[in-house]
Amino acid sequence: MAKPNKIKVAPIKIETVKRLVELIKDNETMILASIKNLPSKQFQEIRKKLRGKSEIIVVKKRIMLRAIEKSENKNLEQLEQHFQEDSAVLFSKQDAFELACFLSENKNPIAARAGQEAIEDIEVEEGPTDIPPGPAISELGSLGIKIAVEDGKIAIKEKKVIVKKGEKIKEAAASIMSKLEIRPFKIGLEPIAICEIKTGKIFLNVKIDKEKTIEELRVSANKSLGFAQKLAYYCKETIGFLLGKANANAAALEKLQAKQVADDKTQEAQIEENKSQEGELEK
Repeated sequence: MAKPNKIKVAPIKIETVKRLVELIKDNETMILASIKNLPSKQFQEIRKKLRGKSEIIVVKKRIMLRAIEKSENKNLEQLEQHFQEDSAVLFSKQDAFELACFLSENKNPIAARAGQEAIEDIEVEEGPTDIPPGPAISELGSLGIKIAVEDGKIAIKEKKVIVKKGEKIKEAAASIMSKLEIRPFKIGLEPIAICEIKTGKIFLNVKIDKEKTIEELRVSANKSLGFAQKLAYYCKETIGFLLGKANANAAALEKLQAKQVADDKTQEAQIEENKSQEGELEK
């Protein structure tokens, strides 16, 4: 009876699986990230920045799934449905969201292309430019941008939203953004799925915008502070305001009381004077 042919597995694939198993066992966090449309140069820059924080590996889906099977970590089996083409896997001992925040902060701005959808309002700021007068004047005018020529260059007189959030970018807007060096998009590693290796918890569609989050927290804190002050809620953040308000109210009451005392004395004096005049008339 003929023996079945054995499928030969390339040694490099075997070594890759072993390395992945080690990484799974030695780390706390796994991130599946898209590298679609990410230039090689920028990918290498990100990899360099990740040294000491994370190890990043570009691997085919079947190799990664084989490593998960070999690791005997059942928690990771559910990751299979989230693997995509053009993906990289990051392994780290850092907190998952701390690493995702790092990826978010290490994106590079890129120019807009006609047909892309604006992820937020795109605005042209007021101020001077390095654009000489010429065809650009009509291009700017077609977008409703108010301009003037100052010192031989075009100046924007009023800021203007040229593409609203959700709108497709038109050729004219893309051209002007290129001339003004406006780069409204960012490119980098995009997390597809974040996984806590030990617990198997998976987080999807994680979008971290540190600056926006900090601004939202600042606005919320200010609103909360104003509300707490209005309610006269005592805490270390409100006590100074409340004491100041109490002192101001006390001063106002003292002033009102002093005025009332003065008015009472004036009234008493007037009554005495009237009595005196009435006495004179009786005589």
